[in-house]
Amino acid sequence: MSTREYDLVVIGAGPVGENVADRAVQGGLSVAIVESELVGGECSYWACMPSKALLRAGSALRAARDVGGAAQAVTGRLDIAAALKRRDAIVHEWNDASQVEWLQSAGIDLVRGHGRISGERKVTVTDADGGETILIARHAVAVSTGSAALLPDVPGLREAQPWTSRDATGVRNVPASLAILGGGVVGSEMATLFASFGTDVTLIARSGLLGGVEAFAGEAVKQALTDAGADVRTGVEVARVERTATGDVVVSLSDGTEVRAAELLVATGRVPRTQDLGVEAVGLEPGAWLEVDDTLRVRGVDWLYAVGDVNHRALLTHQGKYQARAAGDVIAARALGREVDDAPWGAHVATADHSAVPQVVFTDPEVAAVGRTEASARAAGIGIRVLDYDLSWVAGASTHADHYRGQARAIVDEERRVLIGATFVGPDVAELLHAATIAIVGEVPIDRLWHAVPSYPTLSEVWVRWLEAWGR
Repeated sequence: MSTREYDLVVIGAGPVGENVADRAVQGGLSVAIVESELVGGECSYWACMPSKALLRAGSALRAARDVGGAAQAVTGRLDIAAALKRRDAIVHEWNDASQVEWLQSAGIDLVRGHGRISGERKVTVTDADGGETILIARHAVAVSTGSAALLPDVPGLREAQPWTSRDATGVRNVPASLAILGGGVVGSEMATLFASFGTDVTLIARSGLLGGVEAFAGEAVKQALTDAGADVRTGVEVARVERTATGDVVVSLSDGTEVRAAELLVATGRVPRTQDLGVEAVGLEPGAWLEVDDTLRVRGVDWLYAVGDVNHRALLTHQGKYQARAAGDVIAARALGREVDDAPWGAHVATADHSAVPQVVFTDPEVAAVGRTEASARAAGIGIRVLDYDLSWVAGASTHADHYRGQARAIVDEERRVLIGATFVGPDVAELLHAATIAIVGEVPIDRLWHAVPSYPTLSEVWVRWLEAWGR
C-alpha cells in the first residue's frame, strides 16, 4: 500500500472530472484523478458521442431525401455496418489512450482503480489486482462519478437482462425488434435511432414523450416516430417482463396487452453512482444524490464537492462541465486564500443550473430548449407572454427542406421585458439554441433584440417574427 498527497483528489475522470482537475491545476494546485473505467467517461464512450454519431446517419439521410436534387441521388437505405464503424471510430474503439495523454499534458496524475472516501480528505483506491493506494487531499475531494441507468422494480425485469443505454449505443448486432421502456430523452432518441436502422420499435411510456419540455415538442416526436413505423404506446405501465425460452422478451402492460421483441431497452431514469463511494464515512447516505450549494460544495462537508450528474442539478454533460469550471476555480481560490466570487452569476457559482439550462434532443425532429417552459413559468408565478411561430413560414425553412415542419415558442417575462425561455422543434434547430441561451443569461431587453438582425434567408429569422408578435 502506498500513500500520496495532493491538493485536490477528483473521483471520476469523465469530462466533468477532467474539467474540475484541469481548472484546479491551472489555478495552481496539484491534482490526482481516479478512474475505474475509461478516462473520458460515460459521455465519450457510451452516451453523448456514440449516440449522436449513430443518430447522425439517419438524420443526414432524411435531410437529403427532403431536398429536390439530393433526393434523386439517394437510392439506397442506411448502411448499418458503416454507421457502426463510424461510431467505433468516434469512440476510439473504446480505447482511452488519447485521453490519458491529455491528462499527462495537463499535469494531472491518473490513478486507476475504484475510489472510495475512507476518511476526512482521504480516498482509498483499489486497483484491478486488489492493491490499494491512499490519496490524501490537502484541501478538497471532488466527486464526479456521474449516474447510472435506473432499473425500476418490475416483476421479472432484472431476470430478463434488459438493455440499458450502454447496450444500445454500443450495439454490435442490431435486433429485428426492440421494445423501449421510457419516453424521455434516451428512450426517444433510441427509438429514433433504431427506427432508422429498420428495427421494429415499440416505445412504451407511462405519460407523453419528453415530459420536461413543451408538450408540442413531445407530440411532434411521437408523430414522427409513428410515421417512421414505430408503435408508440403512451398512458400504460409495465406490469411484468419475461425472457422466453426462445430468447424473446415479452412485456405485459397494464392495459392487458403484450409486446414481444428481441430485446428490451430500459430508459426510465438515472441513479447516482454513490452506492459504493464511501460517503457514509462523512455522514452521507450511500446511493443518494449529493446535495450541493452553488459553488458545488456538498452541504455539511466543507472539503467535499460533488460535480455533474451526481448532484442531480442538471444531468447534462455540458452543464456538468460548466459546473466543473466553477468548482475547479473555487477550490483553487479557497485553497490559496484568493477572493471567492459566489454572488449569482459570479465566477465561482453555477447559477445557470436554476433557470438557463440548454438541452438538445437529437430525435426526428430535433428539440432544442432553454430556460422556462410555459408551465414552469406559470407555476413560478411569473407574469408571461407566450410567442408561438410556425417555423415552416420562415423563408429559410423553404430553402432548407422541401417539406419543413417545425415550431418555435418564446416565453417572455412581461414585467422585466426579457426572454426567459425558448423551445425550437424541427430539422437542424439545435444551432438556433445558443442565441436564445445568450439572450436569457444576458437578460437582453426585448427592445434591444430588435437590433440583433438575423441573416436572410435563415431559420434565425424566427427572432424577427417573435418580436413582431410581441410588438413595439
